Amino acid sequence: MKLIDALEILKQPVPDEAPELKVYLACGFTPLHLQTFLAAQLRIRFPRRRVGITTGLFGDLTGNIERLEPSGVHALAVVIEWGDLDPRLGIRRLGGWRPSNLPDIAESAEQAAARLQRVLLKVSRLVPTVVCTPTLPLPPLFWTPPDRAAPFELHLHQTVSSLAASLSEQPGIQMANAQVLGEISPPNQRFDPKSDVITGFPYSLPHASTLAELLVRRIEDRPPKKGLITDLDDTLWAGILGEDGVNGISWHLEHQTHMHGLYQQFAASLAGAGVLIGVASKNDPALVERALAHSDLLLAKDAFVPIEVGWGRKSEAVGRILKVWNIAPEAVVFIDDSEMEVAEVQAVYPAMDCRVFPKDDPSAVWDLIGELRDLFGRSSISEEDLLRSATIRSNVEQRDELNGQGKSVADFLRKADALITFVYKVGPQDDRPLELINKTHQFNLNGRRLQEAQWRELLSNPQTVVMVVGYKDRFGPLGRISVLLGRCAGNRMEVMYWVLSCRAFSRQIEHACLAQLFRKTGVEEIHFAFAVTDKNGPLREFLGYIAGENLKADFVLTRERFQNMCPELFHREEVVV
Repeated sequence: MKLIDALEILKQPVPDEAPELKVYLACGFTPLHLQTFLAAQLRIRFPRRRVGITTGLFGDLTGNIERLEPSGVHALAVVIEWGDLDPRLGIRRLGGWRPSNLPDIAESAEQAAARLQRVLLKVSRLVPTVVCTPTLPLPPLFWTPPDRAAPFELHLHQTVSSLAASLSEQPGIQMANAQVLGEISPPNQRFDPKSDVITGFPYSLPHASTLAELLVRRIEDRPPKKGLITDLDDTLWAGILGEDGVNGISWHLEHQTHMHGLYQQFAASLAGAGVLIGVASKNDPALVERALAHSDLLLAKDAFVPIEVGWGRKSEAVGRILKVWNIAPEAVVFIDDSEMEVAEVQAVYPAMDCRVFPKDDPSAVWDLIGELRDLFGRSSISEEDLLRSATIRSNVEQRDELNGQGKSVADFLRKADALITFVYKVGPQDDRPLELINKTHQFNLNGRRLQEAQWRELLSNPQTVVMVVGYKDRFGPLGRISVLLGRCAGNRMEVMYWVLSCRAFSRQIEHACLAQLFRKTGVEEIHFAFAVTDKNGPLREFLGYIAGENLKADFVLTRERFQNMCPELFHREEVVV
């Protein structure tokens, strides 16, 4: 983005009633154009928000963070440069580049990094924080030639690396990836000595633009994709199973089909992080069964849920997979080596990310794997992520048992040995409840999303009631699958957020949640801040059944009405306060 483009974006009007998005930019240099680019990138990604950026004092990065008043701040962006660790590592401070000064500079940098770490650990508990370590080159203060790393130079890099590694382990902190920044902003084109000396702003305009975009991508923290649907022939492996046979397919270095192996390996890493992996293949089911039993396949057969193999249209197979997963097409990536098959699926599911597997181009396969990491990447792996595939398989088993034995839902639930856990004490560092609120669509009270700062503010309010629901039965655990958030006022409770994971449908968990809420709060009526969205049909259907009407807006549910409509429940319950 050019500076003139950023200024034009910022000129575009924003409604006065639009909610504010307040970001604090903490740096030790004059923010100047970085602040402009940051504001423009935020406007692009949050077009319905009024963007406000505040900054601190020149030359006092750590002090600026210490003085930050977290109330009302939605995100903190911290940009560290070498001069923040010791002024002698910048060019605006004269004196101090003698060899005898280097031990003192290294020690000073260590102390500054330790202080910065303490401050960031404290503030990140209150404000979501993004941190970028030094992006500019060290000054030429070492006695060795430029192409030979000096001991104190390596020591300084080690100090920064240690700081970054420690901060990256904190749940409230996201670290900007220096490797990615290096790929899109060449290191030798970042520093502008003239601007640094005259204005105190050290970056070239292209680098400032790139850095701002990287920071905003972390502030936005886009929801990751949930599922990958892959073809088999000439995609997961090289060769056509029906023509080459089970022993003729390969993904090995000696057959020059190694990139298929790398694709398998990456898909296995996605599965290990909780991503759903499904198969849609035009093939002979018996041959596929044998091929997936290969001992050196880098994904175990049970990593695929479900496996759709047959001779029908690919879009039909994809549709059946989506039905089993019970997730929206926009949360899924489809990959096939055939451009025709990709086009056919894309036509039926325009919101799905459909891609051609470039089987004859190793560099393009490598690029594809990088793009998939971007689409599926997440800040952390929760227990619920790791349970996702097992839960889907459990749902299929339950469905098959019901169909095979002709049981009613009530009969099935009576024998499911289900335990529902209701937890009323939630800490701000637990990101699973917020993840559920922001990523659940079908059973979502109103489609509203919460910024992390808003979530923490709600948790700190003594009037707030938060109920996080976990579930397990004889088929296995589902983890935490529901969040309800509201506040009590006298004999009435107002529910502002309520979500239930699609993995937990058809178990009467929603009934149990309301029954528990009435018991716990003692209120006689619950007011739901309900709104129709284009995706929350399952919740709309449930509430409409309970209310006895076709709901379109807020409504009130009385205790008497609920008790009359609630079916017999068979769950055991555990309450944690």
